Amino acid sequence: MNLFNMEAAKTTFRPTEGLIPNPKARLREQVHEVMRLKHFSPRTESAYWNFIRQFIFFYNKRHPREMGKAEVEAFLTHLAKDRNVAVSTQNQALNALLFLYQEVLHMPFGQLGPFERPRRRPKVPTVMSRAEVNRLLAAVDGTFALIARLLYGTGMRLMEGLRLRVKDIDFDRGQIVVHDGKGFKDRVTVLPDSLREPLTAHLKRVEGLHQQDLKVGLGRVWLPGALRVKYPRAEREWIWQWVFPSKMISVDPESGMRGRHHVNSMSVQRAVKEAARLAGLRKPVTPHTLRHSFATHLLESGADIRTVQDLLGHKDVTTTQIYTHVMQKPGIGVKSPLDG
Repeated sequence: MNLFNMEAAKTTFRPTEGLIPNPKARLREQVHEVMRLKHFSPRTESAYWNFIRQFIFFYNKRHPREMGKAEVEAFLTHLAKDRNVAVSTQNQALNALLFLYQEVLHMPFGQLGPFERPRRRPKVPTVMSRAEVNRLLAAVDGTFALIARLLYGTGMRLMEGLRLRVKDIDFDRGQIVVHDGKGFKDRVTVLPDSLREPLTAHLKRVEGLHQQDLKVGLGRVWLPGALRVKYPRAEREWIWQWVFPSKMISVDPESGMRGRHHVNSMSVQRAVKEAARLAGLRKPVTPHTLRHSFATHLLESGADIRTVQDLLGHKDVTTTQIYTHVMQKPGIGVKSPLDG
């Protein structure tokens, strides 16, 4: 049995002061309260609660206060050994339970002991050729076409692109600031010259839509709690609006506020999938494939791997190195003996 400690599990976790949820509320409500105070996204909250719920049901609905480090270790081993989950899935389960005990229950248990980890299965990412990218982009229509071009041209993840605000695009410096990317990190990526004009035209239309919303009492955009307090008027200001707002008016379940959220991620995924079908691509293509293709094509053109690492926001360069395995011109420069 392959047992070892995770680096994250070696840290002694200390609860954040001042964030004590209502002790009379149900556990789900307590988790929600702390997550909102710490500005976690709804997607992260849903994923964390899913693992907390699995943990509780794994121990026949015992309350987490009645359990601790030993139960967490056994549950994580169960995920790897019995459910055969991916490394990233077990990592997220670990983070969810550490968050529960540290931030919600205020029962930090320090360093975890050994637990079984899933075997890493190196996966070569799906990458399109430049010709395939061009065919795909030509088959996407409207705003989805601009989003797809932006993802390929910048290497952003889908949600990073959809969460862009007007202020994040710096036309003068030719860069885009990505806030709260994976791991809650900020980074800077390139603004493609070929998208300056289309983005400028798009933002002009979006600003007109925003002005219309303001006239009918709408035009407020969602902001994290701390920003709403610090900048009480920011939610109506143009620079804070989504670059890709939804066509539909919706109600924020948290605040009850009516307004426009950003474009739905599922809509973009469906549009890219349909475009791949129309383009006759015989490989599984998603919006994330555009990110993989961005990295691979940069490396093929001679870009330094550290530069690509920074643009992608990878913590470790070994993550970026996976793209060297799918380059059309591998670094070792070998030629097949079949080609003479």
